[in-house]
Amino acid sequence: MSDRIPVLLDTDLGSDIDDAICLAYLLAQPRCELVGITTVSGREPRQRASIADAMCRIGGRSDIPIHSGISVRYDEGTVVQPDVPQYAGLAKYQFRKAEDFASNTAVEFLRRTINERPGELTLLAIGPMSNLGALLAIDPEIPKKLKSLMLMCGVFTNHHAHVGRREWNAYQDVSACRAVYRAPVASHRSVGLDVTMQVQLESADAIARFRKAGGPLDVVADCCEIWRQHAGHVIFHDPLAAVSIFEPGVCGWERGQVSVEPGQGRAGGTTWWDAKVDGPHEVAMTVDPERFYRAYFGTVTKS
Repeated sequence: MSDRIPVLLDTDLGSDIDDAICLAYLLAQPRCELVGITTVSGREPRQRASIADAMCRIGGRSDIPIHSGISVRYDEGTVVQPDVPQYAGLAKYQFRKAEDFASNTAVEFLRRTINERPGELTLLAIGPMSNLGALLAIDPEIPKKLKSLMLMCGVFTNHHAHVGRREWNAYQDVSACRAVYRAPVASHRSVGLDVTMQVQLESADAIARFRKAGGPLDVVADCCEIWRQHAGHVIFHDPLAAVSIFEPGVCGWERGQVSVEPGQGRAGGTTWWDAKVDGPHEVAMTVDPERFYRAYFGTVTKS
């Protein structure tokens, strides 16, 4: 297909359920050329790679490179979100075990792949920014070689004040996040927590839809059974960012400047927004939930 979009996915798959929901969409999206998957954060990012491998295999895609990445804040050495609870849901599937993956190969894979295809790739980052921070540190020219960067990161409006001013991916590795927002990418977009909170389903409803879709979403549904033990709803944070690559009209965008509060304390990682017509960033200000659901489930559900 001439309009296919090559995508690199950087993810903390295996903690919150939305990363897996996002990957299922990318595997089903006919316009997506999924160039590779990199995992980030935790005592064992290789377990996250195993989940990605299981989903790709059940989707008939054993050809997609999967690389385990950085387990700690890239400039501090402290572990980010150590546990990978959804790894326990893989028992009945075929997949490469965590120990079958080499440790910490993600950053070099990203560097090499982006340099091999300058101006072509969209990097979709839906976890803490540790891999990206390290990538920018070793190769400062990378931003100029990306076609676009799409992040699920930050909080930019007061539409849902109860979510607070900080978002997980931003404050888990603040130094890396600040580096990513300083990166001069031609198209630099973010979907924030304040907007993604508007696309959510009750867990039972979501699981029923995932079972109907089948394929990689069977893995998601199994992981969701673990997830629902402590969460009554499934929120489509990361899938909204993914869908927005292929259907940008699902969200309403505004251009401006993002800044990130330094430090790892109570304010560290807070994202601040300044609207500017010539700003280097675009953030989602609104979302059409029904259009999103049609786009997502219309792609993943078998006829």
